[in-house]
Amino acid sequence: MKRKRFLSSLLTVGAAATLPAWTRSHAAPSPRVPAYLVAGDTIGITCPAGFITLKEIEPAIQQIESWGFKIKIGNTVGKRDFSFGGTDAERAADLQQMMDDPGLKAILCARGGYGAVRIIDRLDLSGLSNCPKWVIGFSDITVLLCHIHRNLNMAGIHSKMCNSFPEDWSKAEPVQVESILSIRQALTGEVMQYPVVVNEKNRTGIADGLLVGGNLKMIETLSGSRSDIDTVGKILFVEDTGEYLYSIDRMFWNLERTGKLGGLQGLIVGGFKIKPDDPGEEFGRTLYDIVLERVSAYNFPVAFDFPVGHQKNNYALKYGMPHRLTVTADKVTLEDHI
Repeated sequence: MKRKRFLSSLLTVGAAATLPAWTRSHAAPSPRVPAYLVAGDTIGITCPAGFITLKEIEPAIQQIESWGFKIKIGNTVGKRDFSFGGTDAERAADLQQMMDDPGLKAILCARGGYGAVRIIDRLDLSGLSNCPKWVIGFSDITVLLCHIHRNLNMAGIHSKMCNSFPEDWSKAEPVQVESILSIRQALTGEVMQYPVVVNEKNRTGIADGLLVGGNLKMIETLSGSRSDIDTVGKILFVEDTGEYLYSIDRMFWNLERTGKLGGLQGLIVGGFKIKPDDPGEEFGRTLYDIVLERVSAYNFPVAFDFPVGHQKNNYALKYGMPHRLTVTADKVTLEDHI
């Protein structure tokens, strides 16, 4: 190769390497999908974040067993280290044992809270890679879902956890029951359906891509780490609770500045429980204002008020799997497909 042509090629490669990730051509590989569950399969229950007692998860155990599955209770259930379900070492060891156990087909996190980020770098994912299984949870468990998807390209399930199962099903609201039953639908490979109320603030369009996301604060926390998610060519869903509007605005700026909006195919905005502004410190913008301002430079569809988040209508989502989001003036659908 001539010197001039060689130097030119180096400059081209170097320029491409310095381009932001969301400007490069990007084809996401097909996800690794754990086997769907059948009657007789075993689900492990562990506490990688907050603590919970065995008594508190009994309604979940009874319901899951009624679906035909067996339960293996982890060592961290009933343990407590202040707000955590055991020490960091205990929580990491319990989750590690379940990831390495070939007899388990799924791992259900008992609850969220806080703590997954404290143990994430202690985990060895090789056992999970060799024996794929569904990891189930949301909120703080977004850390696990993001980390597993980023490092193994493996699908998971974003859904309610044990602490959301009612003690008395006869007194539970229909939407709560439907949300919990959607976990079984996701685990067994059924076609998912979501009752979405159309919001006039929605932006219409059709998007195809892997579905990623979760708790917005956790996504911000993971930015730049080995657990950070790549959103190029994907559909992003977000939800959060207990945040001020200014904090949500800051998190959406983080999405834009880290390139998570630029290459996006579609955006799903779930439930947001917002803290009231302090008197005299009013932010002056709504959630809709914040989102639509940040996505104004892009043309992907946006669906508000999707039934996911810290609320009773928190339906299971097949995290990291191909989906189609369709937003029209009178309907919103999210379809999972391989």
